Amino acid sequence: MQPNTLLDALLDEAGVSNAGLADRVNRAGRARGLALRYEHTAVARWLKGQRPRGQVPDLICEVLADRLRRPVTLDDIGLGVPGGPPAPGTPLAGFVDRATALWRSDQQQRPYLVSAPAVTGTPAVMPVWEWENPPEDTDVSRTGPTRVEPADIALLGAARSHYEQMYRKAGGIATRARIVGFLTTEAAPRLRGSYSDALGRSLHRATGGLVAVAGICAYDADAHGLAQRYFQQALRLAKASGDRAFGAYVIALLVNQSLFLGEFRQAVAFAEAALRAADGSITPALAADLTAMQAKAYARLGDGTAALDRIRRAEAAAERIAPGAEPAETGYVQPGLVNVQVAEALLTMGDLKGAYEHAARAAGAPSHDRGRVHRLALLCQVELRQGEADSAARTAVEMTERARGMESRRLRDRLRQAREHLLASDAGDAREAAELIDGALRVPL
Repeated sequence: MQPNTLLDALLDEAGVSNAGLADRVNRAGRARGLALRYEHTAVARWLKGQRPRGQVPDLICEVLADRLRRPVTLDDIGLGVPGGPPAPGTPLAGFVDRATALWRSDQQQRPYLVSAPAVTGTPAVMPVWEWENPPEDTDVSRTGPTRVEPADIALLGAARSHYEQMYRKAGGIATRARIVGFLTTEAAPRLRGSYSDALGRSLHRATGGLVAVAGICAYDADAHGLAQRYFQQALRLAKASGDRAFGAYVIALLVNQSLFLGEFRQAVAFAEAALRAADGSITPALAADLTAMQAKAYARLGDGTAALDRIRRAEAAAERIAPGAEPAETGYVQPGLVNVQVAEALLTMGDLKGAYEHAARAAGAPSHDRGRVHRLALLCQVELRQGEADSAARTAVEMTERARGMESRRLRDRLRQAREHLLASDAGDAREAAELIDGALRVPL
């Protein structure tokens, strides 16, 4: 039995306490000739996942609809038919209620959210399919308690940039709580506010950018089911915004997660969907990243011909990148990133010479600290595979120093892998570098 996050979020939005809901349900029941005597303890049980009996779910909808001045369904309060199929193409208002409920539960640090695994199969594919195919949102305008202004959109955009930089400097574990708190207190009320169709599309676009960063932070913290839900939310917001290129960026995040989880065919298919659906609006940077990730997936699937084809496409796209002509979200495609992806693909295919050339080029290109740690970790791995233990040790020392102050399980993974490979080389400098890494890993996250 899981907590009813939807009911919890709607009570918060309506400003109704547990005791207040119990009293209102009792009064609504009396109007129907029912003698109900619920107290706040009963509502607490409902919030923990217990299903109310008889007509009570309908009474809860009635009470909340009157309070919120909009229709409220059983699905909206988390009391729809158990195990029933989800409605195809969730209406936008219902989606917003579910999305904001997730943010609030994450802010409350509900443990089941962090431990949930990522879904596979149809539940993983459907959000991408729905993004790519009709129906579109013909009108995203909404009437709510507060009026949304262009300044609100600017605030959300500035917040996205702020939290992205925080993530790059401090890691996803430290950043996630901050961005989820912002989504709950700042973005959610605006999504539930009043806005025109045009302003609403900009609002959904800006909110989607924030939600995508929240997903990146969850991914960085090893909360893969939660990260996937954030990415899928960002994709639904992208559809509402009408910005195909932004949707393709969100799919790139899903592709990256699919690679990490070993879902290589899914990674290829998702990337293909993004390239196909956003054709004409996709930027060179995003095209380069998507095709480079396809190369890695094909390499892991043992299809060297397809991998090399995607490498050539990625390199061609990277040459067309024009600084200043890309949206904020694709700023992660910095010089050398495609080289990292290509090096990983070539390493999988056993081309050590080619992998080293690309890894060294990536490590020599300018990058923010987080990206540099990943690049140095890859270079260290390739150097060890080549038998260059002394060079690998020097690279590992710089990598460890760069990683200080960052709280990231992904970076911890890279440090652990480097430590194991250094110890296996049994060289003096390599052992010293491994001890330095060991000291860094002793500090708990």
